[in-house]
Amino acid sequence: MAFSNESDHGALVLGTSSLGARGLDEAALETARALIGSGLRIDTSNAYAGGRSEQILGLALATLESAERDAAASRVITKVDRDPDTGVFDASRVRRSCEESLERLGVDHISMLHLHDPYTVTVDEAFGPGGAVEGLVQLKQEGIVDAIGIAAGPVPLVRRYVDSGAFDAVLCHNRFTLVDRSASDLFAAAKDLGMTVFNAAPFGGDLLVRGPRPDARYDYRPIGDALRLWTAGFFRVCTSYDISAAAAALRPSTTSPLVDHTVVGVSSPQRIAELLAAHSENIPDALWSAIDALGPVPSPIDDTEYEGA
Repeated sequence: MAFSNESDHGALVLGTSSLGARGLDEAALETARALIGSGLRIDTSNAYAGGRSEQILGLALATLESAERDAAASRVITKVDRDPDTGVFDASRVRRSCEESLERLGVDHISMLHLHDPYTVTVDEAFGPGGAVEGLVQLKQEGIVDAIGIAAGPVPLVRRYVDSGAFDAVLCHNRFTLVDRSASDLFAAAKDLGMTVFNAAPFGGDLLVRGPRPDARYDYRPIGDALRLWTAGFFRVCTSYDISAAAAALRPSTTSPLVDHTVVGVSSPQRIAELLAAHSENIPDALWSAIDALGPVPSPIDDTEYEGA
C-alpha cells in the first residue's frame, strides 16, 4: 500500500448530515457560515436533520451579496429523498423533494442532485414509468439541475444504477476506506462511463479518527473483536510515526485515481480546521508498509443481501 502526498485540496467535500441535528441555533449558523467560507463543496440532503441542514445553509447563504451568494450556492450539492411519512419515492416525490430543497436553500437552481438511498423502491420501479429516475432526468432536462447522481451504500445496488448510464455521478460511503475497499470495482466502472465519483465517509463514521472505544461503530454497525484489534494496531502505527489517524485514513481516498471528490462530515468550524490540517500532513511511505503489516482488515460490511437487486 503506497499513497502520494499530492492530493487535491479542492477535492474535499464537507458533509452536513449533522448540521441542525440539535436545532436551529447560533452554533449551527456559525458552522454553516464556516462551511460556506471554506470555499469547498458542501454535501447536504433533503432529509438531513429533517430538512434543517438545508434550511441553515440557506440562512447562511442569504447573508451574502448576490454574486458571492451565487458562487457559494453553486458549490452546494444536495439529494432528493423519499417521502418521510409514506416512503413513496416516485417521480412526483422527486420533484417535491427538489422543490423543498430549493426553497430551504433559497435558490432556483442546483448544480448536482443525487437520488438518495432508494431503499423503499426496487431498481425496476425506480427506472419504470413515473419512477424516481424519470423524475430526476426531467429536472435535468428542464435546467433546474445541471447533473444527477446516485448516492447510497450497498455496492451491488449502486452498481445497478451506475451501469444504467443514466447518471452523471455516483456517491458511495464507507466502502472505499482503509477498512473496506468493496467499492473499488464500482468506482472503476463509473470512471469508465465518464461519471464523477464521490467517496463518502473515509473514516467509516469516526472509527478511524476516534479509535476502537467500547461503543465504536463502522458504517453505523458495531465492530467485532477482530476489527477492534486491527484498529488499535492502526492507531499504534500512526502514533509511532507521529501521524494523525485522520490523515492516514483520509489519504487513500484523496490520492486515488478512482475518486474525484472525498466527502467528510463536519460538525463545527473546529472540525473543518482539523480536516484541513489532516489533509495537509506529510506522510512517510514507511507508514503504509507498517499498516500493511497489520494484516487483512476484517470489514463488518456485508452487502450480499443486495446482490441481484
